[in-house]
Amino acid sequence: MTNTIDMQDIRYLNLFERIMGVRTRFCFKYNEGLVFCVPKALVQRSVGENGRNIKEMSEILQRRIKIVAFPENLRDAEFFVRSVVSPTTFKNFEIRDGEILITGGDNKAMLIGRNKKRLFEMQKIVKDFFDKEFRIV
Repeated sequence: MTNTIDMQDIRYLNLFERIMGVRTRFCFKYNEGLVFCVPKALVQRSVGENGRNIKEMSEILQRRIKIVAFPENLRDAEFFVRSVVSPTTFKNFEIRDGEILITGGDNKAMLIGRNKKRLFEMQKIVKDFFDKEFRIV
């Protein structure tokens, strides 16, 4: 994974570790919010009791915070993408020839976003985590 982080991302990661008590190296922006990837076993711990940790961090940063399980291999790709784009859903997910394709259905416009912003964000995320191209059909 070749994910480069800037100084602001380092600040987000340090704040996350201080509040959640879980260390992670993966933080990215999607749909005007911040998404943190932690190992699957530590997701519940980082969320906290009744979402207390997420609420605290969200109040400090004035942004939506989402915590998802880190994908260990390509088999976890569908669950990872569904977690990142939720509550928006998609119909079908398939991996073929170095590409990840999802079928948007009724929610296709929500997956693409205004000026294709969400599409470009998701393309970067999929490229960083799985080294695959991403398309919405």
